[in-house]
Amino acid sequence: MKKRTLLSWTFCFLLLSGSFSCAHKLQTFRMPQPYAVEKIAGQAKQDKPKNIILMVGDGMSLATMVTAWTANRGHLNIENCQYVGLAKTTSANRLITDSAASGTAFATGRKTDNGHVGVDADEKPQTSILEIAKRHGLSAGLVVTCNILDATPAVFVAKKGDRHQWDDIASQYVAGDVDFACGGGWNNFKHRKDGRDLTAELAAKGYLLPRTVGELEKIDNGKVFALLADGDLPLPKERGDVLPRAAMKAIELLSRNDRGFFLMIEGSMIDDGGHDNQLGRMMDEVHDFDRTVGDVLQWAAEDGGTLVVVTADHETGGWTLLGGDIASGRVKGKFATDDHSGVMVPVYSFGPKAETFTGIYENTDLFFKMLAAYGFGDTLNRAP
Repeated sequence: MKKRTLLSWTFCFLLLSGSFSCAHKLQTFRMPQPYAVEKIAGQAKQDKPKNIILMVGDGMSLATMVTAWTANRGHLNIENCQYVGLAKTTSANRLITDSAASGTAFATGRKTDNGHVGVDADEKPQTSILEIAKRHGLSAGLVVTCNILDATPAVFVAKKGDRHQWDDIASQYVAGDVDFACGGGWNNFKHRKDGRDLTAELAAKGYLLPRTVGELEKIDNGKVFALLADGDLPLPKERGDVLPRAAMKAIELLSRNDRGFFLMIEGSMIDDGGHDNQLGRMMDEVHDFDRTVGDVLQWAAEDGGTLVVVTADHETGGWTLLGGDIASGRVKGKFATDDHSGVMVPVYSFGPKAETFTGIYENTDLFFKMLAAYGFGDTLNRAP
């Protein structure tokens, strides 16, 4: 009797303290004011792209997108993409991947173990699509809402067997050659345990270091390393339209290179909403990401020589849409887990060579498809 009473009190404490998982609980969300979505008629003006923009919705799934579509009254910008495929997300050592392994897969074309950044399963460094673009004289950039040292942006620049070794990853950014970087992480560059001031080292290399999106938008030329927050950027309701504004500034500056550019844009914190089983937070992040997709697609349609690929690294939360109403923007459903799941993720594509991203394939194929779209060849980093 005493043991049963103790268990009951323990359950009540966990429930009241908020430590009890929200998974399996029915959640509802309604978007009060939908945003406008324009029909974009993209017509490629050349056979192969001069520019590639890879957009990653971290933790995004088909269920996530249908939920966001319903909440916005049956419209999303991402629907303007002309072609759709599906990517498998398993890592080298796990059925369920993490962001480091999945990011490394589409950045380098090699499967790796969970936790590895820019290296294969034997921790051999791999060359990323961003680095290949730079070798061919293109400009390159990264725009994220998380800490710039987090897994997805890091895989394009750093080579580490442990994604959490942020001091080393920050140093590799300084040693690297990215033309435009925007995200959080000021404290990791400015206030380090080893006493190095990496912001000063970046400035010495010629980088401009804006601390707000307003300062960023005033820059007319030059290399940019914008650390807009001490850690991750705030939630959408606080940060506002930072992601689309930063993305469009990156495009403005990078597109001045006549040879072209590569740009990765991440809606980083869709993943956090899934991990925390917070439907409203996840929807806010997805809609922020989709607004950014709309701005990017509009620019790409006018440019005519830009391939846009929109995908996810994995699904987070095991979200299931169980009901709702398009007319009112109301949705309801449940999370199955507070971690990642192993479902395939969508790949949306727009622009020259977009048709090559259809079908069902490994996430590593995204690297080779982008490489082939540029016309750089398709053998680099190919597994033996």
